[in-house]
Amino acid sequence: MKTALGAAAAVPLLSACVTSGKDDDKPAANAGAKSADNPLGVKDDAPLEVVIFKGGYGDDYAKHAEDLYRGKHAKATIDHKGIQKVGEALQPRFVANTPPDVVDNTGAGRLDISALVGAKQLSDLAELLDAPSFDDPNTKFRDTLLPGVVDDGTFDKSVLVLNFTYTAWGLWYSKPLFASKGWAYPKTWDEMLALCATIKTSGIAPWTYQGKYPEYMNDPMLSMAAKIGGTDLIKAVDNLEPNAWKADGLKSAAEAFAELAAKGYIMSGSEALSHTEAQAAWCQGKAAFIPSGSWLEAEQKDVAPKGFDMVMGAVPARSSGDKMAQSAVQAASSESFLVPAKAKNQAGGLEYLRILFSKQSARAFAQSAGTLPAVAGATDGLTLSSGLGSTRDAVTAAGKETFTYRFRTWYAPLAKAVDDATGELINKRATPAEWADRVQKAADALAKDSSVKKYTR
Repeated sequence: MKTALGAAAAVPLLSACVTSGKDDDKPAANAGAKSADNPLGVKDDAPLEVVIFKGGYGDDYAKHAEDLYRGKHAKATIDHKGIQKVGEALQPRFVANTPPDVVDNTGAGRLDISALVGAKQLSDLAELLDAPSFDDPNTKFRDTLLPGVVDDGTFDKSVLVLNFTYTAWGLWYSKPLFASKGWAYPKTWDEMLALCATIKTSGIAPWTYQGKYPEYMNDPMLSMAAKIGGTDLIKAVDNLEPNAWKADGLKSAAEAFAELAAKGYIMSGSEALSHTEAQAAWCQGKAAFIPSGSWLEAEQKDVAPKGFDMVMGAVPARSSGDKMAQSAVQAASSESFLVPAKAKNQAGGLEYLRILFSKQSARAFAQSAGTLPAVAGATDGLTLSSGLGSTRDAVTAAGKETFTYRFRTWYAPLAKAVDDATGELINKRATPAEWADRVQKAADALAKDSSVKKYTR
C-alpha cells in the first residue's frame, strides 16, 4: 500500500514542540568545496543517513542510488534504514532536532508534511533544482523532472519536497479476462453500468475495493467530479471555498457511485477487506474492476497469476457535457523525499537526491518496481510490463489533461473526513446529499481554524 494511504493516516507533528530551522542554524561542519564535479559542496568523508519507506517498492532502488553516491564520494559511510512507520520512528528525532539527512516520507503513518513546513523543518531545494543534473552537466536538475513534480512539492512558493514516482489513478482489470469474455472497457458511466450488469450475470462481481481504506474509492469518484467540473472545481475544493463540496460535479459523481452500490455491483464483504485482501480477491478473478493507483502492479507481482496482465483504464466520463475528456487522468508525483533543515549532512542529502533522480537510477527503479519514475525519459527504450505500459499510455493519452487535488497533502484531517464519508456513501449508509453535507462541514471547520496554515492554488 503506497501513498494513497499516506495523508489519511499521517502522524501529526506538533510544530509547537519543534525548534524552527532558520537559515543561520544550518549545519556547516559537513560542507565541502563546490566545484563542477561537486556542485552542491559535499564533504567527501561526511557520513550520510538515509531513511526509506520500505513498502511495495522495497528499498533496493534506494540502495542502488547509494552505490552511485559511493562511486562519487568513496570515503562516505552510509547508514541505510528501510522502515515502515516513518512518522513513529522519526517524529521524536525531528522534535529533538536530530533528523536523518534524507527521508522518504511515504506510507501509512508518515510525518505530517504541513506541520513540518509550518515548523520550518525542511530544507529549501532551490539549490538542488538549479544544480546540473547527474546525467548531463549542461541540463539543470529541474529540467529533468516530469511536469507537475516541482509544483507538487511547492509550499508557499518554496520547493521543500521532491516526489520520486509518477502515479496515475484509474480502474484496473485483467486484459485477458476481458478479451475472453468479449467485454470492452467502458468509456462512459452508462456503459459502465451496462457492463456491470453483464459481468454480474457471469458470476463475477463487477467491482471490489480496499474496504478498510475507502480512500481508494475516493480516487475514481473525485476523478469523475474533476472531469465534470474541470479545474475550477478542483481549485475550489483545494482552496476551501464555501460550498465547494456541494458543486454539481461532486454531487453528480457521488450519485454515480451511490448507484453503483445500490445496484449491487460492489462485491459483498468488500468493506471488511484490507487492501491486500481485496487485491488478492481481484487477482483470483472474484471481481472484474478494482480502483487503485499505478503502484498496484508492483504490489501484486507475487500474487497475480501468470498471464493475468493487469492494465489500467481512465475513469469513465459521466456525460458528454464534461469539461474534461474521458481520457483525462488523475496523476501526480508521489513517494515524497525531503532533506531536513537540521540534517547533519545537508549537502549530502541534496546530492543523494540529485543521484536518485538521475536517469540511470530512475531506469533501474522502473525495471524493478514496475512504476513510472518522475524523471523524463527514464522508461525510453524499455520493454514495459502490461500495467506500467498501460499507465504510461494513459498519461500520454491524457496529455495536458492530467490533474490532481492537493487537499489530501495539505489537510490530513479533511482527507480523513472525505474517506470516512465515502465509506458511508458506498455502503449505502449515507445519501449523496448527506455525503456532501458531511464533507462540507469538515472543510468549513478547517477553513475557520486559524491554527491551521492554509494554502491556495
